[in-house]
Amino acid sequence: MATPTSLLGIEGGPTPTGVDFLTTQHITVNGFTNDHATVPAKTIDIVLPTCTQTIEPDQNGYLPPGTCNALWDYYPSFSAALAFTLLFGLLTLAHLYQAIAYRKRFCWVIVMASAWETMAYLFRTVSTRHQQNTGIYLVFQIFILLSPLWVNAFDYMVLGRMIYFFVPSHKVLNIPAPTLAAAFVTFDFVAFLIQLVGGSMAGPTAPADEQLRAIHIYMGGIGLQQLFIAIFVVFAFKFQVEMHTLGDTERESRASWRSGCAPFGSWRPLLFVLYVSLTCITIRIVFRLVEFSSGSTGVSNPLLTNETYFYVLEATPMLLAIFTFNIIHPGSVLSGPESEMPGFFTTCTGIFRRRKEFRKLDESEQEEMRTLTAINSN
Repeated sequence: MATPTSLLGIEGGPTPTGVDFLTTQHITVNGFTNDHATVPAKTIDIVLPTCTQTIEPDQNGYLPPGTCNALWDYYPSFSAALAFTLLFGLLTLAHLYQAIAYRKRFCWVIVMASAWETMAYLFRTVSTRHQQNTGIYLVFQIFILLSPLWVNAFDYMVLGRMIYFFVPSHKVLNIPAPTLAAAFVTFDFVAFLIQLVGGSMAGPTAPADEQLRAIHIYMGGIGLQQLFIAIFVVFAFKFQVEMHTLGDTERESRASWRSGCAPFGSWRPLLFVLYVSLTCITIRIVFRLVEFSSGSTGVSNPLLTNETYFYVLEATPMLLAIFTFNIIHPGSVLSGPESEMPGFFTTCTGIFRRRKEFRKLDESEQEEMRTLTAINSN
C-alpha cells in the first residue's frame, strides 16, 4: 500500500532522498493589439517540482519509499497476495455453487463481492512483480477499496429477507421488509459512487492537490458507509427483539406455521453471522480511516509501512465477512414458498406504481368533491 504522500498527496510523508529538485520553466504569453489596447508579449517563470530517478529498481521494480517513482512503502509479499487470491477464489466458487444449489438469485451479490476481492488480490499479486506499473497498481486499489460495499449490500438484503420470512407483518418499525432492503441498498450504492470517485482520482501520478481532494472524498464515502451500518444495526436489533418476543409467546404455533420449512429458531445463527459480517466491515472501515487520516502520515504511521497491518485489518476481516455466509448460508435458512421476497427493482417499481395510483385516486376524489359541490350549489 502506498503512503498518502505517494498515493494521496498528504504533506509530511517520507523525506526525499536527494532525487527531487525544482526546475524553472519559461512560458511566453503572446501579446495582442486591437482598437482599444496593446498588450505586449510577456514571459512567465513557473517553478515545478521535478524528479529524476537515480536509483536502479530491483528485478521486481521495487524502489525505497520516498524515492522517485516508488509506489509501495514496503516490499509487498508475493506469497501473501497469492494466498489470499486463492482463498477468495475458493470462496467465490463456493458461493456460486451454494447460490445455484439453494436457488437464491439474490446471492449473486455475495458472489460479486468474492469475485471483486479475488480480482483485487490477483492484481496485487501481479503488482508485486511489476512495482513500477501504475496501471496495475491503480486497478488493484479500486477493487480493494470498493469490493466491501458488495458485502455490505448483501447484509442489507439478507436482513430484509429475514424480516419478510420470519415476521408475520413483514415489517420492522412499521417499514416493510422490501422497502427497508431497497432503501439501504440505495444508500450503499451512493457510498459506492462516492468512494469510486475518490478512488479513481487517487492515482499515484495525479497532482498532489487532486490526490488530497481524492482522499477527502473517499473518507467521506466510507464515513457515510459506516453511518448507514450504524442505522442498519438499529433495525437488526429491533428484529432480534421481535423474534425473542415471538419465541416466548408463539413458538409452538409459529413452528407449525413454518411446517416443512426452516426451523423457527434458525434465525439466530444467521443473524449472528450478519452481525459478524458487519463487525468485520466496521474493523476494515476504521483501519482505512486511520490509514488515510491527515493526522497519520508518512513513515510515522506503522499502518502504512508494515504490510502485516494490511492483511490483519483489511484482508482477514473481509475474508471472514464473506466466509461466514458460506458456513451459515441464507439459502439454508430462508427456504420454502414464503422465503422469496420481491427484489430491488420490483420493490422500486412497486413504490412508484403505488404513488401513481394514490395520485390518480386523489384526483378522482377531488373531481367527486367538485361534482358534489356543483350539485349542492344548484
